[in-house]
Amino acid sequence: MSAGAKEQVARLLTLVPFLHARGEVRVEEAAAALGVQPDQLVQDLQVLFMCGTPGGYPDDLIDVDLEALDEDGDRVIRVSNADYLSRPMRLTATEASAVIVALRALRNGARDATREVVDRALAKLETAAAEGSGAQRIDPGAGAGDPDLALLATRLQAAADQRRQVRLSYYVPARDERSERIVDPRGVVTAKGFSYLDAWCHSAEAPRLFRLDRVESAEVLDAAILSEPEAPRDLGDGFFTSAQDTTPVTLELQPQARWMVDYYPVEDVRPREDGVLHVDLAVADPRWLVRLLLRLAPYATVVEPVEHEQARSEAARAALALYA
Repeated sequence: MSAGAKEQVARLLTLVPFLHARGEVRVEEAAAALGVQPDQLVQDLQVLFMCGTPGGYPDDLIDVDLEALDEDGDRVIRVSNADYLSRPMRLTATEASAVIVALRALRNGARDATREVVDRALAKLETAAAEGSGAQRIDPGAGAGDPDLALLATRLQAAADQRRQVRLSYYVPARDERSERIVDPRGVVTAKGFSYLDAWCHSAEAPRLFRLDRVESAEVLDAAILSEPEAPRDLGDGFFTSAQDTTPVTLELQPQARWMVDYYPVEDVRPREDGVLHVDLAVADPRWLVRLLLRLAPYATVVEPVEHEQARSEAARAALALYA
């Protein structure tokens, strides 16, 4: 948002309560009270005319008598259908939880100055949520996050803050199975539109990311975590923060498989004159690589490590045997 747009939003947020308190008021009088030029105030009112509650239908929008603002009008500001803006807005516990999770995710990748603002907002929201404030609902609008996931994220973050273990029932797409595991939560993080629990997994004996929409149940235990407390990973630079998490793999792609580099994160692409690509990527799960190679077959091969090419060949032979 540009500086001009930010300033206009701030003026509009001041303008509507002012008009509700004063009722009908002349443009020049309102401009003097608000410290803006009359022409600027008229431009703000023209923007206000296109604002309202989610839906965008005429009854949802604020009504401003624009004809009265013309030079040949009486220059009196008349605003209607905006009574809801005169009432203090309240969040339900579910909505407050969703906002808290979003702010925590924002905090993970924010600069110090932004973190100070986020921390102040978090402190107020968490205090209000603890006191059970709610009452009037606010329509979160289209595209709002899943409140159940927001509540799950809040519970898991609280477990991380309290350093308590969590028992997860988790769906693993790579194996198409559900697993039960005990984890030491480190915190909830967000990347590419999804929320994850960053935790030390005692089954894998390694740190793992658990996508919240694949968590079937989560029980916060009384037991304290056993691993060394750590802050959650910053996913701003990707899912893998150390070479220990992944194996470097080099693929050779024929032109028919070049689409792969547009759909999957890769480390490096080296084109040859004949149209063949050598692509470097970081692989965390060899089974994922085998499935990808089967999709790309016969236009992709593994240059190194060679054992991945052997695994691809074995998987291809096993698939072909099913047709025999």
